[in-house]
Amino acid sequence: MSQHTQALTEFLAGLRYEQIPDVVLARTEDLFLDWLGSALASAGSHPIPLFERYAARMGPAKGPARVFVNRTGSSAYFAALVNGASSHLVEQDDLHNSSVLHPATVVFPAALAAAQDLGKTGRELLLASVAGYEAGIRIGEFLGRSHYRVFHTTATVGTLAAAVAVGKLLDFDQQQFTHLLGSAGTQAAGLWEFLRDAADSKQLHTAKAAADGLLAAYLTAEGLTGAQNILEGEQGMAAGMSSDADPSKLSDRLGSRWALAETSFKYHASCRHTHPAADALLLLMQREGLRADDISSVTTRVHQGAIDVLGRVTVPQSVHQAKFSMGTVLGLIAVHGKAGLPEFHTLALTDEAVAAFRDKVEMVLDPEVDGAYPARWLGRVTVQTTDGRTLSAAIDDPKGDPGNTLSRAELEDKFRRLVQFSDARSADEAGALIERVWRLRELRQLDTLA
Repeated sequence: MSQHTQALTEFLAGLRYEQIPDVVLARTEDLFLDWLGSALASAGSHPIPLFERYAARMGPAKGPARVFVNRTGSSAYFAALVNGASSHLVEQDDLHNSSVLHPATVVFPAALAAAQDLGKTGRELLLASVAGYEAGIRIGEFLGRSHYRVFHTTATVGTLAAAVAVGKLLDFDQQQFTHLLGSAGTQAAGLWEFLRDAADSKQLHTAKAAADGLLAAYLTAEGLTGAQNILEGEQGMAAGMSSDADPSKLSDRLGSRWALAETSFKYHASCRHTHPAADALLLLMQREGLRADDISSVTTRVHQGAIDVLGRVTVPQSVHQAKFSMGTVLGLIAVHGKAGLPEFHTLALTDEAVAAFRDKVEMVLDPEVDGAYPARWLGRVTVQTTDGRTLSAAIDDPKGDPGNTLSRAELEDKFRRLVQFSDARSADEAGALIERVWRLRELRQLDTLA
C-alpha cells in the first residue's frame, strides 16, 4: 500500500465527530436536504418503479431502512439500491467540481440505510457522510480527467464513497478501511455509452454504487478481505481506468481541507455541464433585453468534458436525454427563462420554439475554460443577433457553486418544489422533513426520516 492510500485510510479510521467544523456539519445537513428532495422528486417516474419492483421481489417484505418513493421498509441493501436510483433521475443532486463526482446520490442512500438498520444517531450519520464525501472526492480527483471521459465517476468512485460512509458507521479501523476499499474498488463500474441510446443506465449506476458500497462494508465487517492497493496497484483502478492519475490527491490536506464544503448545488434540472452556459446566456439576455427570436446563433465555449458528455446528444429522444443536450437546455432558458423540472417534462421534447433554438447552438472547445476545468466550471457564450450584433457574456461562478451558493431559504424552496413536482409528500409533510433535517445533529433515531 502506498503512503497516500495509507494516509487516507488512517484519516478515515481516526476521524471523529468533534473534529468536524460546525460549518461543515451545517453544509452536510444542507446537502442531505438537497439529496432528499431529489430522491422524492422522482416518485412514479420511469425507471424508478422498475427498481421498486425488483426490491419488492428480491428483498424482504419489510425492514428497518426506508424506501422514500413508496414509503416502504426494506433491508438496508435494497433501500440503498432504490434510493440511490431515485436521487439521480431528475438531475437536481449535488456535484463536486474538481472530482466530477455527485457524492450525495451514492453516499446518503448507503449511509442512511445502514444507519437506520444499525440504529445510529443523526450525529453518527453526519460523521459517516462526511467521511464518504472526503474519501470519494479525493479518489475522484486522483483518477483524473481521463477517467471521466469513458467512466461515469459517480458510478465507479461512488461505490468506494458509499462503502467508506458505511464503514465509518461500523467504526472500522485502518486495516478494515483498506480491505473495504479493495472490495468496493473491485466492483466499481459504469460507462457513459448509455447516453447515445437514451438508456436508463445512469440510475442503475447510482443504485449499484450505493448498494454495492454497503455490501462491501457489511462483508468487510464479517471478515472479507480485499486488495490492499486497489487504487494505485499495478492492476488496480488507476491502472485500468486512468491515464493521468495523481496519487498525491488521495492525501491532499486531510483534516484541514474539507472537500465536502466545496460541493455545488444544482439550480437547473439538467446535466451540470450545461449550467455555466445556461447562466451566461440568461445573464446576456437579461442584460441586453433580448428575446429568443432576437438570436440567430449561440456559441458556447466549453471544456472538453462537456463535449465528451453532451456531444453524444444531438436530437434528444427522452426527457432525461434532453437534460444532456446543450441546445435543449439553452432553448428552454431562451424561450421560457428557466430549465426546471416542469419545463423539461412539458416542453423540452414538444415545444417547436425550443427545438428551433436548439439548432442554433454549438459548442466549441475553449483553452481558457478547459484549462480551468475541473476545478472551476466557467460559462462563456457568444450570441449573434438577428440585427447583426455580436454579444458575449461570462460567468465564473454558476448559481449553486460555493462562490454563488444556495441559502437555506433557497434550499427549502427547492425542496418544496421537488416534492410538489412528484406529489411524493404533502406540503405539511415536506415542512416536517425540512425541520427534522435542520435538527439532524439532535436526532437520537432516524426512523422519522421517511
